Amino acid sequence: MNWNSFFGHHHSQRRRWFYPLISVVVALTLCLSTPMPGNAFDIRSLLFQGIQVIQMSNMSDRQEVDLGKQMNQQLQSGDIRFSRNSQINRYVEQIGQRLVASSSRPNLPFTFQVVEDDAINAFATLGGFVYIHTGLMKAAENEAELASVIGHEIGHITGRHLVQQMRQRAIANGVASAAGLERNAAVGIGLELALNRPRSRQDEFDADNRGLLAMTEAGYAPSGMVSFMQKLMQKRGSIPAFLSTHPGTSDRINALQNSINAQPSKQRDGLDNAAYRANIRSIL
Repeated sequence: MNWNSFFGHHHSQRRRWFYPLISVVVALTLCLSTPMPGNAFDIRSLLFQGIQVIQMSNMSDRQEVDLGKQMNQQLQSGDIRFSRNSQINRYVEQIGQRLVASSSRPNLPFTFQVVEDDAINAFATLGGFVYIHTGLMKAAENEAELASVIGHEIGHITGRHLVQQMRQRAIANGVASAAGLERNAAVGIGLELALNRPRSRQDEFDADNRGLLAMTEAGYAPSGMVSFMQKLMQKRGSIPAFLSTHPGTSDRINALQNSINAQPSKQRDGLDNAAYRANIRSIL
């Protein structure tokens, strides 16, 4: 055996892992010794305090559901008034689960809740948590129209739109460390975005397409999504909250109608106005 050759090879192998290791140690030392901006998280404190850090670019379903539960707890303890009407809650839950079964994430544990608020609005957070206002339920004329809104919100969750928005906001605000985003900060950012900020045009089209597909596969008349948007646009007075936070309504209606025309469906469920009124009569 050529020992010189062996030692040369062995030395080369050591360098392959030794220098990258040194680079990591140096980088970590710089991170721990360099002062962080006032609004950014101190990685040292996160490490030593054992605070949970969420990796936004690779969030698991379990992490997403856990964050959604924490957001829901904050909403429950806040100013939002949740309906205790078991009949209405059960009705919305049944519609929602019917749509979930036809969605791209049927195994996610979705939760549907009704908010007692006359504003025409609906929103979703993370991990399957969807919220529907009683004002929106009253504005819908049939179950297909209500299902279209629920399907749209499910589409935001299956498309992980809020997760992407949270990551972008955290980076823009300088509060995301190299490791990710601290859990409580993630909850705060997520709630602020879900309640107050409009989705991007691309996210809206994607949620519409996902909702329309879920509606059709679940047996609902796809025309319900178009008719409900058209109805809200024609309302007098202020723009409904649901549309004011969902831009590009006219373009979305045209895109939906084109999709429906391209793939005609014979599904007709949910168009019985009288049956729908009977189902929501306790809030009328």
